[in-house]
Amino acid sequence: MPYAILTTDKPDHLRVRNENRPVHLEYLVTNQHRLPAAGALIEDYGSGEQGGLTIIDTDDRSEAEAFIAGDPFTRASLFENVTVNRWRKAFSNFEKLI
Repeated sequence: MPYAILTTDKPDHLRVRNENRPVHLEYLVTNQHRLPAAGALIEDYGSGEQGGLTIIDTDDRSEAEAFIAGDPFTRASLFENVTVNRWRKAFSNFEKLI
C-alpha cells in the first residue's frame, strides 16, 4: 500500500523553493518509476507554491521517510511540516477501485 507524503513550506521561503526547484525536479525524475503522483500545492489563483503532495509506491514506511529525507527541498530546510501516511487508493482515473 503506497504512502502519501504531505509537506508544508515554511513561511517566507519562496526564495528557497525557487533556488532548489531544478535539483528537486531532477530528484523526482530520477525516482519517477516510484511515484504514481507528485506535485506542488498552490494557491487558488494558480501560483504561490506552499507545499506538496507525493505518493510513493512502497509498502515500507522507512523507505518513504528516506525518500523525503533525500529530497533537495528537505535538505534545503524548506519544509515547516512533513507528514507520511499510508494511503489506500479508493478511486483512480475516475473509477471506483474498492
